[in-house]
Amino acid sequence: MDATNAIFYIVILIMSVVIHEVSHGFMAEYFGDDTARNAGRLTLNPIPHLDLFGSILLPAVLVLTQAGFIFGWAKPVPYNPNNLSNKKWGTLAVASAGVLANLFIAVIFGIIIRISSGFALSADFYFITSVIVIVNLALAIFNLVPIPPLDGSKILFSFLPESAFSFILAYERYSLILLLVFIVFFSEYLYPILAFLFHLTTGPL
Repeated sequence: MDATNAIFYIVILIMSVVIHEVSHGFMAEYFGDDTARNAGRLTLNPIPHLDLFGSILLPAVLVLTQAGFIFGWAKPVPYNPNNLSNKKWGTLAVASAGVLANLFIAVIFGIIIRISSGFALSADFYFITSVIVIVNLALAIFNLVPIPPLDGSKILFSFLPESAFSFILAYERYSLILLLVFIVFFSEYLYPILAFLFHLTTGPL
């Protein structure tokens, strides 16, 4: 990946993650919690959302080392589940909002690729639109993994009974180790899903 393409990739990644996080905040506000708005986080301006390591240092290191892929994250948008008008369904909706936002973006740009495939457009156009689809699908798929702090865990927990509270606490205690184990040993199993959804979304190019 050359420097220009890497810059486009990082910009797309940052904006996709920002939209993901802002979606959590807007959904929380819909259910009555204005924590994110009061914290100034309901904005598409990436500056308030940037995480020094996840948004800047890690993507830069991956580019400089020519890792072949770029990954990162933004600061989580804060919300207080105790303020939600319906704690069970509100928590589920807030957790799902980021994933659904990324899937929506992927589908929209996948449709754009499908419609434009009959036109003689530049390779840069297809690169940028394809990266938008890939990044947003990857964010959606990865965040559905049910390991804290990923959204999949919050979705899972929202379906568990209150009697499972001790299990949730124990699970969260080892979440970092579990997440690292998953990334190192099992993340490769997400690539076939990503490839399938990419071709399903964009169609034959």
